[in-house]
Amino acid sequence: MRYMATYDLMESLRNTNQWLGATAKAMASYPALAALPNPGIAWMAAWGEVTERSFKRMVVKPSWGVRSITCDDGKDHLVQIETVVEKDFGDLIHFNVQGRDEKPRKVLLVAPMSGHYATLLRSTVISLIPDAEVYVTDWKNARDIPVSCGKFDIEDYTLYLMDFMRALGPDTNVIAVCQPAPLTLAATAYLAELDPDAQPRTLTLIGGPIDPDATPTEVTDFGNRVTMGQLEESMIQRVGFKYKGVGRLVYPGLLQLSSFVAMNAERHSKAFNEQILRVTRGEGSDHDAHNRFYDEYLAVMDMTAEFYLSTVERIFKNGEIAQNRFVVAGKQVDIGKITDVAVKTVEGAKDDISAPGQCVAALDLCTGLPDSKKASHLEPGAGHYGIFAGKSWRNNIRPLVLDFIDANAGTPRKSAANAA
Repeated sequence: MRYMATYDLMESLRNTNQWLGATAKAMASYPALAALPNPGIAWMAAWGEVTERSFKRMVVKPSWGVRSITCDDGKDHLVQIETVVEKDFGDLIHFNVQGRDEKPRKVLLVAPMSGHYATLLRSTVISLIPDAEVYVTDWKNARDIPVSCGKFDIEDYTLYLMDFMRALGPDTNVIAVCQPAPLTLAATAYLAELDPDAQPRTLTLIGGPIDPDATPTEVTDFGNRVTMGQLEESMIQRVGFKYKGVGRLVYPGLLQLSSFVAMNAERHSKAFNEQILRVTRGEGSDHDAHNRFYDEYLAVMDMTAEFYLSTVERIFKNGEIAQNRFVVAGKQVDIGKITDVAVKTVEGAKDDISAPGQCVAALDLCTGLPDSKKASHLEPGAGHYGIFAGKSWRNNIRPLVLDFIDANAGTPRKSAANAA
């Protein structure tokens, strides 16, 4: 599979389906056909519209869509997205609310690099902006990064997080969602040892696989079942000549999307059939519930091969974070070095991706942290998505996280000399 031909074949299939949708829509929308009372023509136009949109979205990075927000003064303030730190594989961006006094809470939201863009956290960002200065790790699509920029694995990811934390300063409150939770924990521990003055104030880990074996799921079973050779041979491809990253080995977003869809093929098929019927009846709209969900769900990005493979091997198979033997740049990271950062874990009782028990394991690893600086929350009835972007997040978890941040805002920090 590690050939440009297989990568280009997937892109060709996507492009062909987009073209078929556009062609069907154009042909069925021909004005003369409106005189024929045949419902099949309207269905064909609807099928074409839904198909073209779906396959087109697969290669387009969604917009953040955060243009303004109503502040405490009752006025709408424009939101400007500013790049604070720019790097080859990802940027640190700030949602700067124009004309608003700077909020005392500073939040770094660490977005997953798991096949979707950071915009997957759009609703999370929107919910935090009224109460905090929000910064987000905006990871880039590996297909657009030239090979000359070098590799990017989980060690590089961890070093990126450390640089972002240093840039924001010691009063930062870090919230890591899902996949980056283990690496964010490691980055915090590494900072605590090497640069204690730069470590964040608080660290909130939401639904992350700190110890994947604590509560096995289909995800962990898959990671343990396949060999690294099988993964590399079946999942890794080279970017084709169409993109700047030509020749780079990646785990293609389109390949991962096909796996996502296959897991719930019947549900997705039903959703698209119902959407086609709605468009046929004139009930569909550009921003209806179906399009809002699938515009984000279908927008996928490639991961570097080394990041994907090292995540599976070192986090899931070898359990390096869970066993506190993770190594960065040749130096072992000791999570027990965290002594001054309040840590909170959040889990969903019905999370089938990072099941309860996987994330709370972080607290046991923080052997140098007093119990007064540890907290955990298990959200009843919540699935994986709900704990960071759904109703459970908005109504229950978000207020708890903000209270946790405020409770530790006035805690005296140890000096670098004392920490050493």
